Amino acid sequence: MNKVTFWEGVVVALLGSSIGSIVFFALSSLFSEDGAIRLIISGLAFAYILYLLSLSQERTGRIMVMLIWLILSVMLWPLYPPLPLFVLLHVLAIWLIRSLYCYASLFSALADLGLNALSIASAFWAFHHTGSLLLTFWCSFLVQAFFVYIPTGIKHPTPGNAAIANSETDFKRAYQTAEAAVRKLSSYN
Repeated sequence: MNKVTFWEGVVVALLGSSIGSIVFFALSSLFSEDGAIRLIISGLAFAYILYLLSLSQERTGRIMVMLIWLILSVMLWPLYPPLPLFVLLHVLAIWLIRSLYCYASLFSALADLGLNALSIASAFWAFHHTGSLLLTFWCSFLVQAFFVYIPTGIKHPTPGNAAIANSETDFKRAYQTAEAAVRKLSSYN
């Protein structure tokens, strides 16, 4: 994972909460408030998942992860679950992707699950006390910014990477042996 800081998370929180509240104002004239909030939650979750994937150095499976997230998100719309469940499912998707791409230990993934629960709790608390979507999104994303303090665990090299490194070493050794043999043959002439 690239070195990310808490302050980068604060900037993401500021951007996400500002964009979310502005887009809600624009969409609330076109859709019902409930529908507009659901669109914004899906959009912000998608943008945040893209942000998380951009932080990860792991390149495998990104397209498949996005495709699965998109399919599940589209399947969620016709079911139209209650808004708290809708939010919970999107936050669980964020947790799962962050656990897969950022952490190497179960402890880190569970700590991140706790952080996501705190994020949901702070968002509902902010909405309950203020009624402001800006503060709701801000509290949620601000708590999410603390994920940089969760230890990532020790990532062991995958067998594929070790095999590539060994094959490069073997190739160099074979190349040097072949060069020595060619020099030896050319010196006999």
